[in-house]
Formats: sequence, structure tokens, C-alpha cells
Amino acid sequence: MGTITTGFGFTSTAAEVAKGIDLAGRRAVVTGASSGLGAETARVLAGTGASVMLAVRDMAAGERVAKDITDATGNRNVQVAHLDLADPQSVTAFTTAWQGPLHVLVNNAGVMASPERYTEQGWEWQFATNHLGHFALATGLHDALAADGNARVVVVSSTGHQQSPIVWDDVNFAFRPYDPWLAYGQSKTANVLFAVEATRRWADDNITANALMPGAIYTNLQRHTGGRGSGRVPAELIKTVEQGAATSVLLATSPLLDGIGGRYFVDCNETEVVDRRTGTLHGVARYAVDADNARRLWDLSEGLLAQAV
Repeated sequence: MGTITTGFGFTSTAAEVAKGIDLAGRRAVVTGASSGLGAETARVLAGTGASVMLAVRDMAAGERVAKDITDATGNRNVQVAHLDLADPQSVTAFTTAWQGPLHVLVNNAGVMASPERYTEQGWEWQFATNHLGHFALATGLHDALAADGNARVVVVSSTGHQQSPIVWDDVNFAFRPYDPWLAYGQSKTANVLFAVEATRRWADDNITANALMPGAIYTNLQRHTGGRGSGRVPAELIKTVEQGAATSVLLATSPLLDGIGGRYFVDCNETEVVDRRTGTLHGVARYAVDADNARRLWDLSEGLLAQAV
């Protein structure tokens, strides 16, 4: 199939994308749904009739958002569960507790350009949170995703992936001087590669995964950068939270994505594969959709998580 294009774009909102979609009887998990894009994604999915689980670190904030979503949508099937993606035990507790099928998993939570920090396993913090935690979550929920068929995994990546491929010999910055943006870029590359390999490995289970760049939006993600991300995005390219959640919601709900996986979207449309940094928010680096890289990352991730048991 050719490049996926839709009738939506930069200014489209999540609510506009989901208009007319009925997900009654479907179940969704959204990570990082206590604020920002995650909260808006969860709100719009709940508005389609889906049963939505907010997977959050801050339970109090999550409970407040869940109440707001129920008040706004009338959907009482909105729940909250604790999830700390940097803690393998927390991820295992979440996946073990899950019962029944799962139809939509939105890997939305993340950290950006954080100061140098490592988990107790020695994993660089951004790689651990943005990729390894979500990898463990998705693989731990595999059987639930496979239960009813046609499940979707939505992976929030970033144009920041163009800052760095996976540095296979030094994923955890044991030898390189730590650079928060290179670490962020590497973790966002990992997000795209996960979508590529999950789609390949889980094809017989009718599970697809796609990655996306939500755009430049001012949320809590920028807490380590003074609230303005990289500071290099022109004001006219800054989105609202409602616009920023649109591509996630599109990948979670649109009939155009039935059976489609392993791709990367910007502004609600599939973007081009590039061999140099674009200087824009569009384009996916060739190394981030390379099938060999995707398989290698999957094996690496399984190995790291096995050591944590």
C-alpha cells in the first residue's frame, strides 16, 4: 500500500479526527494520561465510547483527570492505575493485573532532555522510560492485544529522533559524554523501531503499531527545558494540546489504518523517509524504519529486561 494520507492536517484537533468514530466495547490504555497530550488523548477516546485506563505515576493527578473526563463525556468506564515506566517491577505489576482483551495501547508517556540519570539497573533514564518501559508494557500485554484481533499500538515518538540513531555499543552513555538531546533522540529512534518490529512480529496476531510526531506543544514534557522544548521551533508551528493529540487519536481510531503498521506519521499523515536532518518537524530517518535495526533493538531490549528479572 502507498503512503497514507488523510483529510486532516496541522490544525486538526483530536476531537475532529475522532468525530463519528464508535469504539463502544473497545478497551484502551493510555500511558502518561495525567496531563497534556495523554489526558487529551484519553478524553477523546472516552468520547468515542471506549473503556479507557489511565496508566500514570501520579495517582492523585490521574484520578482528577479521570473525573474530568467522565464529567465531560459521560463515560463512566474511565479508570486509573499506577505505572512507573522506569521501574520494571511496576510495569510487571500493571501487565500482570490486566485482565481481558486490550484493543488500543497508546504509548504516550515520556521524558525529554532530562539531566544525566540512570535507573538502578544502570539504564540511561530517557532510554529506560521512553523505550524500555513501553517495550516491557507492550510485550507484557501482548496476549491481551492478541485476544480479539485487530489491536493497535500507538507510539509517540518525535522529530527529535533525527538527533541520534541507536548507538549500539554505548546505549547507556558509559563511554560518551552525556548529552540530554542525544539521549532523547536515541530513545525516540527506539520508539519508531519498536513500531516497525512489533508490526512484523505480531502480524499473525493482527496487531499493528505505528509511530508519530505529535508536533511542538508546550506541556509538562518540557519541564527540563524551561518550558519551551528545544527553543528552536517557530511560534507559528506550536500546536495546542488538542491539535497535538490529533495524530495519536488518528492512529488509534481511523479506519484508514486498518491492518497498517510500521509507519511514522506527522500532522495526521504519513511522512517521508529522509537521509539527512530536515530542519523541519517532518521526515523519518531511514535508520529509524530499518528492519534490521528494528530486529536488533528488539533483541537488545529483551536481553536488558531479562537481566532485570
